[in-house]
Amino acid sequence: MTLAATSATSAAGLVQSVDWAAIAPPTIAAVTGLAVLVADLFVPKERRRVLGWVSIAGLVAALVTLVPLRTGDRSTFCLTTDAHACSYTADHFTLAIQFLVLGGALLTALLSLTDTEEKLPAGEYWFLLLSSVAGAALLPASRDLATLVVALEVASLPAFALVGLKRGDRMSGEAALKFFLSSVTATAVTLLGVSFVYASAGTLHLTEIAQALDDTPAQLATLAQAGVVLTLVGFAFKTAAVPFHFWVPDTYVGAPLPVAAYLSVVGKAVGFTGLILVTVVAFPSYADVWGPALSVLAALTMTVGNVAALRQVPTRAWSAVRLLAWSSVAQAGYLLVPIAAAAYSSDDQIGATVSYALMYAVVNLGAFAVAALVARTHPLNRITDYRGLYAARPVTALVMAFFLLCLAGLPPGIIGLFAKVTVFSSAVDAGLGWLAVVMGLNVVIALYYYLQWTAVLFRAPEGAEAPLAHRAAPAPVTLTIGLTAVGGVLLSGYPQLVLRFAATTLF
Repeated sequence: MTLAATSATSAAGLVQSVDWAAIAPPTIAAVTGLAVLVADLFVPKERRRVLGWVSIAGLVAALVTLVPLRTGDRSTFCLTTDAHACSYTADHFTLAIQFLVLGGALLTALLSLTDTEEKLPAGEYWFLLLSSVAGAALLPASRDLATLVVALEVASLPAFALVGLKRGDRMSGEAALKFFLSSVTATAVTLLGVSFVYASAGTLHLTEIAQALDDTPAQLATLAQAGVVLTLVGFAFKTAAVPFHFWVPDTYVGAPLPVAAYLSVVGKAVGFTGLILVTVVAFPSYADVWGPALSVLAALTMTVGNVAALRQVPTRAWSAVRLLAWSSVAQAGYLLVPIAAAAYSSDDQIGATVSYALMYAVVNLGAFAVAALVARTHPLNRITDYRGLYAARPVTALVMAFFLLCLAGLPPGIIGLFAKVTVFSSAVDAGLGWLAVVMGLNVVIALYYYLQWTAVLFRAPEGAEAPLAHRAAPAPVTLTIGLTAVGGVLLSGYPQLVLRFAATTLF
């Protein structure tokens, strides 16, 4: 064989084939974002609404591309020397999280249509939102640390700008700064941890890291443990776990309401997905390190979140969005429980986190949609502003009550109850009885502020307080409330749609 033929054969062996169908969801979101940014240069100001509908069409198309991927695992960007070490994998876990991300982004986009017409710059907003969605959709498919960190930052960096997009608003600028500083700190800590892990394992692929850490030489064991801890700390910032949660309340209050809704669902999904991948897939041999750490973080997070939310109800000056922010911190604690449990039993427990996250996404986005509707007549959006909602908008009040009961885990919010029972069971099955007790106490604490808010919906306004105006609700906001309500009712009637994830191995 000639030298040229040998070179050609070697080159052929190094050719990478790209599975375009597997990478379609994040790719479509990214391409749509670029298209919207360019189109913004040419679309007249009075027709900027079309940019929102193009963005929504792109998100729908990305969701549709998940359908042909449901049959099994598909991987691409694999090593030529090891076909099992791939940078992108579309398995059941990936599809479940991508569905959550794209579905949550679609509802956020519907909620944003009115704001981009009245308050926010349309082109910049839709480009930033779709860019963040592309990163969030890429992250669950990432199977090496480099892709994981890049996806995390692609999801996070546009979010800083989204939070501060209310030009001339001091609170929005302050919220963006706090979010930026905390996230940059988290990224720095994560990168330091990743560098230590790479130095110890000699590879960036998650499955190969798991094998390499099993055989780590004694002289590198301390470095590997430090890398694991620092990586966990970095993701704890992203998930708003206590004590790394301080940015959440001010960020949610200062951000545009659709952006706060997006961060509460999609932003949280990004953090938890990364945490699951690095713990269960990359660091199973260090379960004795991250298992107890996540158990303590789960207990602290749910307790601090619920106690802080408890203070909001009797305080007239604090907003309903701030209460939802503290509630989301508490919900983060529940989401941490099955991940911690996976260290003591098996990765089957991760299904409980996915189930809970899907339920939480539907009802929390619905609650934010109702908050956006109330904010149109009461910009301060205090809890007391919800008095008289039933008299002014009975259907909206009933739907909001349903969302709050789902978050509390009470009937008729059956899906909320089942999701909490699933998470509770994961702790018990893993032998974490003390964590199950802490969770049970926190569920009882949370009942107070959820039920107090529910009761406010049906009370008449006090004294000089004006009742909620009968101002026509924008169609996109009404559609968002309707879709989330239908989703919550459907899941309550047929919870197996979500809870089946809790009984299957996702990886």
